[in-house]
Amino acid sequence: MSDDTNSDGAQQPIEPGMVVYDHEGDQLGVVTGMTGEGFEVSIREEGLSVDDDGYADTQNIQEHEPGQEFGEGYIMWRCAECGEMGELEDGLPEECPNCGAEAVQKWRED
Repeated sequence: MSDDTNSDGAQQPIEPGMVVYDHEGDQLGVVTGMTGEGFEVSIREEGLSVDDDGYADTQNIQEHEPGQEFGEGYIMWRCAECGEMGELEDGLPEECPNCGAEAVQKWRED
């Protein structure tokens, strides 16, 4: 599954940050990255803030990610093309500084 249908019935690509729903319209979670087989979804118990374009408020998600306590991971960015990783100090880059690819996603590192 690589595309989703928007309210106009048109196909739109699935991207990191988008909220995904089941066939009944129930919110499942937020796309966190793309894989060779499809996409990964972060599932949260609490409600998500979703904008008009169907993207989640990732600031809210990041606050609940691990990294504050001993033994927990932390969030970085990672290029899906070349594997380059970096800190999220200035936010998620629009493209990979190493190879220029736009396939940059948040990545949980432990």
